[in-house]
Amino acid sequence: MACPEEGNLLGSPTPTMLGCIFQYLYTSFLRFLLKWVLRQLTGKCELQRICMGYKPGAKRTARAEYSLESSKSKVLKASVNAEEDTVEDYVEKIMKEKNIKEQKDPTFKKNLNSLLCQISGYNNLYRSVEQLRKEVFDCEKEEHEKMLLKLWDLLMPSTKLESRITKQWGDIGFQGDDPKTDFRGMGMLGLTNLVFFSENYTEAARQVLSHANHPKLGYSYAIVGINLTEMAYSLLKSGALKLHFYNSVEDRAQMKHFHLLYCYLAYEFNKFWILEEPESIMEFNLYREKFHEKVKKLLLDPDVTLILKGDSKN
Repeated sequence: MACPEEGNLLGSPTPTMLGCIFQYLYTSFLRFLLKWVLRQLTGKCELQRICMGYKPGAKRTARAEYSLESSKSKVLKASVNAEEDTVEDYVEKIMKEKNIKEQKDPTFKKNLNSLLCQISGYNNLYRSVEQLRKEVFDCEKEEHEKMLLKLWDLLMPSTKLESRITKQWGDIGFQGDDPKTDFRGMGMLGLTNLVFFSENYTEAARQVLSHANHPKLGYSYAIVGINLTEMAYSLLKSGALKLHFYNSVEDRAQMKHFHLLYCYLAYEFNKFWILEEPESIMEFNLYREKFHEKVKKLLLDPDVTLILKGDSKN
């Protein structure tokens, strides 16, 4: 196990090295010894103690996830990636492996099922989001074209689109006459996020668009929106959104929950941009990173829920 520092000039161990050694001993030996001792004293396995010791939410789910991932059992390790239709089977296998009798702990089965739905649900959500991100916008597909035109109608209800390829797209923040080129990075995920926000928080989306068209503090609404899709995607991929979803979704996270997180980012970034008053759009990357860091700090709070307040059709 490599440590950042091997020792000082005199050869004595540094605090960093001692920390690495302790972490290695804990994860490879002491943790399992402690679990065994507590099992003997309480008559309950670690997962049972977690379910009994914490109320539903991120603190409980995150501890259960760590317990499952750290287990020497192949069944427990594999359960964090359970498919939706295999969760109940994993619950039965875990109870059998841990010798947990439902009669003695009648709430454990239900609690474990809920935990596995949340944990595996996050992993399955990432796979669904990734699949949509890889789906290329295709103007030959009717459903893609309808979604794009729907975005215009939601944001610009009183203005008719003159043609499919037109400079008017710049009015809602696309770079060129044909928006399809702007979706290359995030694919259909970017367009779906934009439409979801506009459809479910219509007034908020139009308000954000009006701010984006401000003569001094304006920015490209659609391009920035796609950029925020990339931010949401990267947070999901890194696991940074786990605490948020474990707190805000009781069962398994669905695609709509990712879209709702995007809505929060789109609305809050607009507020952040207006308050910061950048000199010009040329400073976008700087303020995007500042906003990104702000969000990442919020996501470290075990009680975090990043939900856009206000009316929604969801």
